[in-house]
Amino acid sequence: MTFVFNLVLVTHLLGLAAIIGGYAASPRRVSEVLVWGARAQIITGLVLFGMADSIHSLDKHVIMAKMIVKLVIAVAVAAFAEIARADAKRDKMIGWMPHAAGWLAIVNVCVAVLWT
Repeated sequence: MTFVFNLVLVTHLLGLAAIIGGYAASPRRVSEVLVWGARAQIITGLVLFGMADSIHSLDKHVIMAKMIVKLVIAVAVAAFAEIARADAKRDKMIGWMPHAAGWLAIVNVCVAVLWT
């Protein structure tokens, strides 16, 4: 089970790279890469949480408040990314949404690493 957990973790990190990389590549508009990275973050994050909380042989200790904060931020990132991408397709740009998605993703990394 450790291998499966680590495989999902790699996918989670690739989603993070897609968000941050997509934002760094074009900070004024949301790309499809950023949107798919945000979707992947939510799905793989929930899978990681479920595995860490239910499979005792993994020996993971879940801080519930941290997971809730991370989920709320991840949903906000995905919402900003989805809305900004849909608006960009209709030639209606909301300038602050790509920045909000990118910076909230960075905040989520900080929460993940610094909250112990």
